[in-house]
Amino acid sequence: MIASVRGVVTATGPDQAVIEVGGVGLAVHCAPATLAELRVGESTRLATSLVVREDSLTLYGFADDDAKQLFELLQTASGVGPRLAQAVLAVHTPDAVRKAIANADTAALTRVPGIGKKGAERLVLELRDRIGPVPVGVDGAAGVTGGAWPEQVRQALVGLGWTAAQADQAVSAVAETVDGPTPPVPVLLKQAIRLLGRTR
Repeated sequence: MIASVRGVVTATGPDQAVIEVGGVGLAVHCAPATLAELRVGESTRLATSLVVREDSLTLYGFADDDAKQLFELLQTASGVGPRLAQAVLAVHTPDAVRKAIANADTAALTRVPGIGKKGAERLVLELRDRIGPVPVGVDGAAGVTGGAWPEQVRQALVGLGWTAAQADQAVSAVAETVDGPTPPVPVLLKQAIRLLGRTR
């Protein structure tokens, strides 16, 4: 079991980073908010979870051990695999996930792509007693840590290797699609990456 990796970030992409550890480049799948914190050429430490399948070994990376533990707990629920568990943590912070499950907030859980009403109810039913302590006054969206979302998305895009001009253009395009409540920052970041992917 690879519990964590520490090394230099050699590349980042829309859904994974390459961390060089002892001369070996490890591909680590990460949520957008985690990728946004990584800088090519800089050293980092990621908590990791290794998912073993008959035909693959996939390493998932997280900013801290708390997110990793929740990722592993989510997979103990029926019908939840690693990709869906990571999608939950891309939309919500670990504290927000705990709060949603503890309070049976299925509306918050169904904001995750791939989770419908029945899936959300099953998560609540199966994990409610195992979710751990729920902090008071938790905000719902991942990556909302002060500052307006355009600046957060812009910084993340520049960190992923696009120019400031390209980042500004993508943020403007995404802003035009926001109507009503602002989606979580990771969702907006994914939209911007998709837009830029067409122009690369």
